[in-house]
Amino acid sequence: MATQTQVFKTLLLTAALAWGHQQASAQQTNEKTDKDWLKALASRIEVNGYAQAGYTWTHQDGKHTNTFDLKRTLIWAKARITDRWSFLFMHDFSSVVQEFYTDYRVTNNRALTVRLGQFKNALTLENPLSPTKVELINVLSQGATYLSGCGSDPLYGVNYGRDLGLEIYGYLFNDHLYYELEVMQGQGINCKDRNNEKDFIARLDFRPTENWRIVATGQLGRGNAIATSKYNPGIAVGQNYTRNRWSGGAEWKSHVKGVDYWKNRCSSVRGEVLGGKDGDVNSFGAYVTASVPVCQALDVVGSVDYFDYNTDAKMQQTNATLGVQHWFYRTCRAQLQYTLCSPKQGDTYGTLQAQIQVAF
Repeated sequence: MATQTQVFKTLLLTAALAWGHQQASAQQTNEKTDKDWLKALASRIEVNGYAQAGYTWTHQDGKHTNTFDLKRTLIWAKARITDRWSFLFMHDFSSVVQEFYTDYRVTNNRALTVRLGQFKNALTLENPLSPTKVELINVLSQGATYLSGCGSDPLYGVNYGRDLGLEIYGYLFNDHLYYELEVMQGQGINCKDRNNEKDFIARLDFRPTENWRIVATGQLGRGNAIATSKYNPGIAVGQNYTRNRWSGGAEWKSHVKGVDYWKNRCSSVRGEVLGGKDGDVNSFGAYVTASVPVCQALDVVGSVDYFDYNTDAKMQQTNATLGVQHWFYRTCRAQLQYTLCSPKQGDTYGTLQAQIQVAF
């Protein structure tokens, strides 16, 4: 009887040890699987962000104003779900959610990708550019700001050059031609459409050499006014109106390979002619912006920018900007610029701006 008891105890102990070993092995396997999964997940998610803050001094109508300002604090994450499928989410902590969209590459090469969600529209040469790379503290020219919906058009509101919609884009002919075709809401970000008519936007970006880009964009659309505008007083709040745009421009860079905006910068010149029609009112403008490295991490920046918000009423303004920027680490820089503003209907005034940009 004692022998049977000992045998039973031995079998029970053996089973317990085997079970414990199995559980330990399973735990080690699960931990390894979890680590591998987390490592794989981390390798597919890219997080970036930047902040721009500074100081603005203005002398206008015999009065001086000055203020510290926080312009942008953006962070975004891009998840590469598969080799063809990705998702991006961008939020500006000083305003609102800016972008959220998913991309799916249809072709094996980069000829055709589909994008659905909220993103920058393709209008003008400048609007798709990142504020972290654009030379001016005010970022875009007057025309690009007004026509792409970045905030100076009261009828459309502040939409940061973005909208909800569907896009197809891609590179053709050995990357010499880049195209974008969009069907957009036409009402801006984070809101439902106020009419049943969508906007159609097209962009062609021809790159004959690595140093040159020639860009043409256009839009056929209908807006629904959210406010009245001094540039277009004939359109009432809630009224549907024609909202068409066009632009043509070019950009030259002294070199594009190895540019890191810190140790290996390039000279650049960008110019564009652009215009639009809102209801019965036409607008027209042009600008040229240049940046030239002068020593180490210091650039000289200059720009001449003209835009007429209502060509019949002659509501134009010319801005001339001169400044410097110092890239102190990778995409981090300090900027100092003076802008002389000459409106047709008003006195000339000046603005001095300083800005720090920190980006990762």
